[in-house]
Amino acid sequence: MICKTLEIVGDVCQSVEAIFQMLLSELKQATTASEQRSCNGVADRLTQEVGRICTESKRIQASGEADAWATALARHRLQQCLTYYSLGSVRGRVELHSNLSAVVYRYINPSMSQASYQARLTLIEDFLQGFYVEALTAFRRETQLGPTYTPRTLIELAEYMAFTERYGKRRIPLPGNRNQQLIILRAQTFSQQQPTETLVDLERAAEGTLLESETPWNVASIQQVREQMVAQEPELPEDTLRQTVIKELVAYLEERKQADCIEYFVLRLQDLPANEIEQILKLTPRQRDYLQQRFKYHLIRFAFSHHWELVHQWLEVDLERNLGLSNKQWQALQEQITPQQGTLLKMKQQKMPDAAIAQTLGCTINQVQKQWFKLLEQAWEIRNDQDSGGSQSPHE
Repeated sequence: MICKTLEIVGDVCQSVEAIFQMLLSELKQATTASEQRSCNGVADRLTQEVGRICTESKRIQASGEADAWATALARHRLQQCLTYYSLGSVRGRVELHSNLSAVVYRYINPSMSQASYQARLTLIEDFLQGFYVEALTAFRRETQLGPTYTPRTLIELAEYMAFTERYGKRRIPLPGNRNQQLIILRAQTFSQQQPTETLVDLERAAEGTLLESETPWNVASIQQVREQMVAQEPELPEDTLRQTVIKELVAYLEERKQADCIEYFVLRLQDLPANEIEQILKLTPRQRDYLQQRFKYHLIRFAFSHHWELVHQWLEVDLERNLGLSNKQWQALQEQITPQQGTLLKMKQQKMPDAAIAQTLGCTINQVQKQWFKLLEQAWEIRNDQDSGGSQSPHE
């Protein structure tokens, strides 16, 4: 595949092999993916994309610095891919969905009706599901993959999500020397195609009763509602786990009489911007910032101590996955922790209860929990610092 790439890229062919090796080396160091099955394929596809862009861009070819452009583009695409990889399949999907939802929010609004906020969110969900399918088709086409290709490993999923974000934000030329992002054009078309609102009698839908005067659209709407009422699809395991985390966090906050933090959390789950949260809760920006910091404090306590196993399982960074660390990051953690923490980590991997660990280490259960809290924080900082240049809290 690399030989084919060399034929395509023209002026940047001298750097193609170096770019491929750089991408492959970085992927091997930063991920736990299989070199033969995943890293080679991802590195080669990114190399081909960079080569194609540099060859087709007249501006890059005219710059006389095609090699420098190719290297910069390769590093940019690699960083996008690793960012989604570090988030994991669940948080990665949430991040992608949130980013694209923010772009199309103002453009998804059915004509001839004043849609509620929740109705608009439902339409955005419908639109994006179709857009993800379009992006996958485009990904297969542009990377010359088969029509049945589907990402199966975390690094392949991260590659697809990074491509989907770039694909949606591509600039499409328009008449009048203008341009627009592709996803916005798709969103505008989707919104214009929405039918006017239809009132459905839920009792008749439940009974399956139809009147002779019903229009074809009403009949279809009633049948659709009835199907949803009769047979709800089971939730995916990751959705169930997410709901469990939310429920446990709310219970944790209730136990500590943090009602305002619960209100803030519920609004954050709806992806509301800061100004809308301030308006709903009747807070000044300073008060909202203080509330956010207090919520963040409780969130960290919840994630690292009281329910660390549940949260880490949801984020796909549990002990079975070396706390989400790559081999290089796992080694860095081993070098940072104390001998006592190393023993604690091994006993946690063996699923020993805190009481047994405390007895082995000659300390109290409370001290064991504090040491484990500190170790999880160290792992979190390593996992995020190497990808983003700074530490993050669990909810970011």
